[in-house]
Amino acid sequence: MNYFAILGVALAFSGLSGTARAEALNVICSNERDWCDLMVENFERATGIAVSMQRKSTGETLAQVRAEAGNPTVDVWWGGTGDPHLIAAAEGLTQPSGVDISELLGWAKNLADISGGRAIGIHAGALGIAYNAEILAEKGLEPPACWRDLLNPVYADQIQMADPNSSGTAYTQLATLVQIFGEEDAFRLLAEIGQNVRAYTSSGSAPSKAAARGEIGISVGFMHEMVKLVVAGYPLEIVSPCEGTGYEVGGVSVMKGADNFAEAVRWVEFVISAEAQSAGPEVQVFNVPSNSNAYVPPESPSLGSINLIDYDFATYGSSETRARLLARWDAEVKPSR
Repeated sequence: MNYFAILGVALAFSGLSGTARAEALNVICSNERDWCDLMVENFERATGIAVSMQRKSTGETLAQVRAEAGNPTVDVWWGGTGDPHLIAAAEGLTQPSGVDISELLGWAKNLADISGGRAIGIHAGALGIAYNAEILAEKGLEPPACWRDLLNPVYADQIQMADPNSSGTAYTQLATLVQIFGEEDAFRLLAEIGQNVRAYTSSGSAPSKAAARGEIGISVGFMHEMVKLVVAGYPLEIVSPCEGTGYEVGGVSVMKGADNFAEAVRWVEFVISAEAQSAGPEVQVFNVPSNSNAYVPPESPSLGSINLIDYDFATYGSSETRARLLARWDAEVKPSR
């Protein structure tokens, strides 16, 4: 074969591989890794569309989406707390998918309403406190029942929470305490709790995993992630704080300028379907699905039995509010460690 023939074959294969890349869907997943992997597997089987998936925390994903504004390498963002999805929508980083959301529960539709259809609710989960019953018994400590209990100096070096700069879970906690106690008291509370915090993690699920393993006594996180650890046999007890608690509505968003918009829409349609959401318990996912026809495992926390605050998603999902609260957290809370 002469040089020009070889070049022609090479160009042909190059064109084919370029087409294959264009047909693949690029997804960032801010859910737990096993749930990310299962959804990709089920989507590829159902649609025949190949998926390239990366797993990142909510805060990390928002930072990437902002950095790639106008030239996104990602087509769709699935999972993570709704506040950063609302911020991305308000900053024009995402676009409406136009999918039918008539089967979704009211709180999932509310996320779509606030964002102008740019973010859609996929699940809900309430914040809680978890403690390792064996560790606290060994140390002779009474378990916490309220947010204010975490101030108790007997818990020094026994608490782990996440950093709200990277963790959507931790930002939800920050916004929750501000709404319960008022901003001034909330920051005083967080700074005092910080004196008992051994470490702030980048991942919102990491503290409860550490508590489950006995590396720490007390954690803050979402209850459905704590339930997963209890079901796995770890000695965790879950507390709904006496003052009330906030909750997340996880989101899914399509990037503005996505290379594979049609495939991204297929992804959104799939992940909000009852069939896709009902698969969660296969990998011990115990959040409350947004599709009204999806299966809800009996282990899932009952949102109706938890003292939930009227969480203000519009206010605390705004760029200005988030930036201000995070700057204040960095200045007043983090230095307490």
